[in-house]
Amino acid sequence: MKLNYKKSGSGPPLVILHGLFGSLDNWFSIAKELVENYTLYLVDQRNHGDSPHAEEWDYAVMVEDLKEMLDAEGLDKIYLMGHSMGGKTVMNFALKYPERVEKLIVADIAPRYYPVHHQSILEGLNSLDLKEIKSRKEADEQLAQYIPELGVRQFLLKSLSRDSDGFVWKINLPVITKNIENVGEALPEGANFDGPTLFLAGANSNYIQQKDMADMETHFPNYELEFVAGAGHWLHAEQPHAVVLEMRRFLG
Repeated sequence: MKLNYKKSGSGPPLVILHGLFGSLDNWFSIAKELVENYTLYLVDQRNHGDSPHAEEWDYAVMVEDLKEMLDAEGLDKIYLMGHSMGGKTVMNFALKYPERVEKLIVADIAPRYYPVHHQSILEGLNSLDLKEIKSRKEADEQLAQYIPELGVRQFLLKSLSRDSDGFVWKINLPVITKNIENVGEALPEGANFDGPTLFLAGANSNYIQQKDMADMETHFPNYELEFVAGAGHWLHAEQPHAVVLEMRRFLG
């Protein structure tokens, strides 16, 4: 699949993948801080942002989507980073194509299995009748019945777009709803990537826990773990300066 991406800056290539319900736009503020030192590739994964929609949606195909993009750009070896679902994609990519990854950064996700925990979000998104909604404010008010957190609603509504007929989702909501179990999949047993790997965890998030270190060691023996103070799961939005500092330190 030919993914949508935005390229900027100069220097060694650094490819960044967003998380579930997100898009490459989520990483603009981080990219602005790094364009003087790296060639940034911000990527929309399939069924998100401006990348194509497809019925097939799991980490196996998302890994191949990324490989296709790198091949098209002539990128043999890269710095690679992913957040949440994107973190799972980049971990899987590094396990399958270790020779393509110089250094790996995984933001607030561990290699283990995660049970489905997006039910209220999916219920809220699927409850919206886009043919009847006249404004983003109206969409937000309806979503609030399912999702009380304003910041989460604002993040989700970034994927609500307009066309000539009214509002449409940029995300492939039916396929995501149907295949949401795939997002939580654990990494395949017996595979490892021995290149330098940084796990960045939000100090206020529960996505990475003490018990996850054994899995990190198994799959990524050359790993380090850093906690970002004052940040939850969306650490790049909550503490962008701290995230950039950690990235610079690790990437050199």
